[in-house]
Amino acid sequence: MTQSPPSDPSAAQRAYLAGVGARLRRRRAERGMTRRLLARRARVSERYIAQIESGEGNVSILLLRRIAEALATDIGFLLTEREARDLEFVLLEQMLSGLDAEDFAVARRLIAQHFPRLAAPLRTMRVALIGLRGGGKSTLGPLLAARLGARFVELGREIEQEAGASLGEIFDQNGQAGYRRLELRALTRLIASNEALVIATGGSLVTEPATFELLLRHCLTVWVRATPRLHMQRVIAQGDFRPMSELTRAMDDLHAILEARTPLYAKADLTIDTSAETPIESAGRLAAEIIACRTRDAPRMSASLDAII
Repeated sequence: MTQSPPSDPSAAQRAYLAGVGARLRRRRAERGMTRRLLARRARVSERYIAQIESGEGNVSILLLRRIAEALATDIGFLLTEREARDLEFVLLEQMLSGLDAEDFAVARRLIAQHFPRLAAPLRTMRVALIGLRGGGKSTLGPLLAARLGARFVELGREIEQEAGASLGEIFDQNGQAGYRRLELRALTRLIASNEALVIATGGSLVTEPATFELLLRHCLTVWVRATPRLHMQRVIAQGDFRPMSELTRAMDDLHAILEARTPLYAKADLTIDTSAETPIESAGRLAAEIIACRTRDAPRMSASLDAII
């Protein structure tokens, strides 16, 4: 049975320190190290380690870091309140920690493909288009939705509906933080509807970790991209002439934003470049790829539908 956290803040702090001490004691035992040996290798007093393990020590992060290094363990293991993991999990965690961002994204996709049961129910029925403004999400979205028999929604319009105000008014009244809260709320509502959807998202959604994680888990994500120059041309064609006054600087800013967000956009399940083909061609090609993903996911999707019905 899970115990409720102590209501007294001081009691909660004592419980947390006791947890740190218990994890330190367990890891030291696993390493077969005495307190004296650990103290010598970490260059701290044996009494200090005894105080931490008993939950009575006023833990210094820098000293705890030295202790973790002496134990050849990550300080996060000592600080994080989580259940003990078995050896296979620890080995997998250590393996993944050695990957760079690009390889980590590949590993995540391979795990998702090999273990489809980890995906959220009906995930492939919800398609989310991500990418910079001007990539073609709003043009591609309705065409794709028609081919898939889904409803097309623009997340920005859903946010306005949530707030009862325009995006400009939301930013003026509530700022970036208020907009992000509404964005998460609107996305959560769409997911809970269990509809077949094609969702065009804002270009910056990927920079909000909680919202992006929700999107990746519950939607088949597609990075809709184009060349930077085409991005800019489409933004201007939409009636936004602000970049025209300082086009060189605007292009530099666009390149910088794209470079910063590329590792995030690259987490998408699928990528489509709309630079060299018509929207109808892009929609047809993308629909075929999505249908193939749904075919692979069919057994799980059927079980999920049975559960809902």
